[in-house]
This record gives sequence, C-alpha cells and structure tokens, in this order.
Amino acid sequence: QVRLVESGGGLVQPGGSLRLSCEASGFTLEYSAIGWFRQAPGKEREGVVCINSSDGITYYIDSVKGRFTIARDKAKNTVYLQMNSLKPEDTAVYLCAEDETGWCREYDSWGQGTQVTVSS
Repeated sequence: QVRLVESGGGLVQPGGSLRLSCEASGFTLEYSAIGWFRQAPGKEREGVVCINSSDGITYYIDSVKGRFTIARDKAKNTVYLQMNSLKPEDTAVYLCAEDETGWCREYDSWGQGTQVTVSS
C-alpha cells in the first residue's frame, strides 16, 4: 500500500545542482518521517538526511551540511532533496524511505532509487 517513487537524478558536473523528488502514496507526511539515503558502489548504504513529522525537524550527515537541503510539501505529499555544490563523492543511488513512527528511527518502506552521477 505504501509506495515511494524517486525522480530527478542524472549526470551533473562537479559544482552543479540537482533536485530530487520523492512522491509518496499510501500514507501522509502528516504522520510519517521521510529519509534520504544513498548507496555508492562498494559502500554500505548511508543515511543522508531525514525530516520528521513534527515541525519538519531535520537531521543531516556532516558531509552534506551546507550543500543539501530537504523540504516537504504536504499538499503534494512530496519530499525534495536540493543538492548543490555536488562532488564526485556524492555519486550514488539515492533512495527515499518512510518511517511510520515519524521520528526518523525505523524505516519500513523504500523507493527504488534514482542514480546521481557527478563527473567532469
């Protein structure tokens, strides 16, 4: 019933920008937190940022602070990840996930991911 669909990935030069979208169905952002994760070849999946269902409180990993921004549009049931000043190290499959607790603690449903490639 819960479904998340990512979009907006692509190939971008270092220093460029992309905006990823996570469209949600089967639940509402009124109650669920959404996290963005990424997985690069040969590396474990890592959390990038999460926005909880209480006042939009956010949590970013250090490597993206000041460059990435998460935002939600409850009317559209969509969460965005604005990615600026992209680096080759940001290359990965980016996935969004839902935490029905609303507290960025336990992720129950996942999207299929969208590829982000940063290369000159």
